Amino acid sequence: MSAVGDDLRPAGTDWVKAPERSNMLALRVICALALWCGRPLTRLILHPITLYFLLFSPTQRRHVRRYLARAIGPRAGWRDGYRLLHNFASIVLDRVYFLRGRMGLFDVQVQGGEAVEAEVRAGRGAFLVGAHIGSFEALSACRQQAEAPVDLRLAMLMYPDNARRINAVLEAISLPEYRPHVIALGRPAAMLELRDWLDGGRMAGMLGDRTLAIGEDDGAQRGNRVQIDFLGQPAWFNDGPFRLAALLRRPAVFMAGLYLGGNRYQVVFEPLADFSAPAAATAPAPGGADAAAPRRARGLDPAERERRIREALETYVRRLEDLCRAHPHNWFNFHDFWLEDSPRG
Repeated sequence: MSAVGDDLRPAGTDWVKAPERSNMLALRVICALALWCGRPLTRLILHPITLYFLLFSPTQRRHVRRYLARAIGPRAGWRDGYRLLHNFASIVLDRVYFLRGRMGLFDVQVQGGEAVEAEVRAGRGAFLVGAHIGSFEALSACRQQAEAPVDLRLAMLMYPDNARRINAVLEAISLPEYRPHVIALGRPAAMLELRDWLDGGRMAGMLGDRTLAIGEDDGAQRGNRVQIDFLGQPAWFNDGPFRLAALLRRPAVFMAGLYLGGNRYQVVFEPLADFSAPAAATAPAPGGADAAAPRRARGLDPAERERRIREALETYVRRLEDLCRAHPHNWFNFHDFWLEDSPRG
């Protein structure tokens, strides 16, 4: 069952304005420890950090408990919540090393990277759609495993203001060649910047498991809210990432950097939809092939485009659901995803 919502500011979008629960001094200390003391020693402080947030973050703890009950079932307990929070702390720490190019510290397996690499080599770029699952920075390991030199620089479409403090710290300690380029959503120039980035044969990634707040100039960047069953209960998703892919006529590829514990990661790429293909009904037009050329340039028929956008979104949700069940301690969405705390109309 699915439905489309048209309201201008849906519930559950307060995450856009939510401040990071962090202290700049503490973040700088952790980053310094990571670089000076090394990963094994610094990981020892993750347990007290995890325990602190488990005990003193009741709202986030409630959302984690609800999610785990759906992903794991009734047997989910406080140990699962602790493990999820510890995994999150681990990938935050490892982000420091990924952004410094310290790939030798990790055992990273890449699955399905050949298709993405082929798009980049062909100069078309790759449009990736991910989720708050695992480590986004683990995707940088792909450049180390490419069979031949290739530009796998990555841009991330996001709201930069929400996590400005932690991003400032990470940018200060990262090497330029490993630092993701940020394309700010909700701004008129974002579409042109994204197009130029992809035309340069690079990768761009966007997370699709949040419903975006809507502004006056967002356009296709926000898309429609679509209600789809997720882990046994209807939840709202946004088809904006796939509208962007369709507008730019790019293949959409699912991405995830799963944390498997210790120093092990698995990076997964899977095709979701190919919006680069011309319209299926490209029959010869009266006047011959030359008359048909403008029709091909326009791309997909609107009705076919809408169908494929919906199909791509549903495929994305099913893949995310499969990963949440197979790796339940990897989804780091600490918000009221199913809107259970929202006022009922």
